Amino acid sequence: MTRRANLPGADELFRSTAPALSSVPAANETVAAPLVAPAIATPKAPSSKKGVRSIARRRVTTVDRSPSGRERHDEKITVYLSPDELYDLDQARLQLRGDLGLAADRGRIVRESIAVIIADLEAKGDQSILARRLRGL
Repeated sequence: MTRRANLPGADELFRSTAPALSSVPAANETVAAPLVAPAIATPKAPSSKKGVRSIARRRVTTVDRSPSGRERHDEKITVYLSPDELYDLDQARLQLRGDLGLAADRGRIVRESIAVIIADLEAKGDQSILARRLRGL
């Protein structure tokens, strides 16, 4: 008898646990009854657009505008900064901590900054600081 552990193979470790994305049943499969009664279900209009987005875009109201803060985030972007921009961001973080007693990581500072700049854009439109800076004024 060997002392080697019996481990599952790669096929078992990386098998799909989510249902298939295809909504077309195979020829030998039967279609199950819907979970919602037909009178309650809302019919969906056929879409002529063939985009990637499968759900409607959520429009955030000003009441719902506050940044997310320290929580798990499922979405991610990568932003490349120059050494000077990264230095300025770290200096702002240290100033918030040292002078104002506010501990915030770089991600939170960026999320707060985005919330402020988007609110300004929605309030002032063409005269917002973002629009003016992107125009080079």
